[in-house]
Amino acid sequence: MKTQTTKRAQRREPLTRERVLEAAVKLADQGGIESLSMRKLGQELGVEAMALYYHFASKDEVLDGSVDLVFSEIDLPASGADWKTAMRQRALSVRDVLSRHRWAIGLMESRTNPGPANLRHHDAVIGSLRAAGFDMEMAAHAYSLLDSYIYGFALTKMNLPFDTSQEIAAMAQSMLQPSPLDEYPNLVQMLTEHVMTPGYDYADEFEYGLDVILDGFERVRDKD
Repeated sequence: MKTQTTKRAQRREPLTRERVLEAAVKLADQGGIESLSMRKLGQELGVEAMALYYHFASKDEVLDGSVDLVFSEIDLPASGADWKTAMRQRALSVRDVLSRHRWAIGLMESRTNPGPANLRHHDAVIGSLRAAGFDMEMAAHAYSLLDSYIYGFALTKMNLPFDTSQEIAAMAQSMLQPSPLDEYPNLVQMLTEHVMTPGYDYADEFEYGLDVILDGFERVRDKD
């Protein structure tokens, strides 16, 4: 809990859009998007909620800005780099950013008033694909598939009931115990020969799938 001294110090610091958005992202990181309200945001900043409306017309506008702040953390495709390398690095950066801001997964492509970082990101990805020889239709296909994979994987990983290989093994054993092992032979084989092996990390599946997608688009592009 903030002390009165801390709150007074915050009040002396000018309230800016940047401070509000940084506090909003911090609140969402800590408690999820449902924890973000103008009242709680005001408390975090040591001001009355009404003071926030000087900078933002609504909570929805705060969300727009918060999502844009998340977009600003994502590495843009490197100019002049091989397109597969650029798309791979960009995908890994999106994955890492979403792991820090899990609340944003379902909001990244939902904003009808995107900010400059959001627009700059989309423009750079399209530009990288176009520079690599993708026509506009194929660039749209590639962008859509890549983002569907990235956001879908991030959402799946966020909802998994385990984090470590030890937790995976314990969960697998509890799943299989109620039934005879020969009732689900393919599932048992995958769990015992792959998932439950030492060092297994579900996150590693991301890069395998990403490379399959990029290789596939390379073949389509070269064929055309």
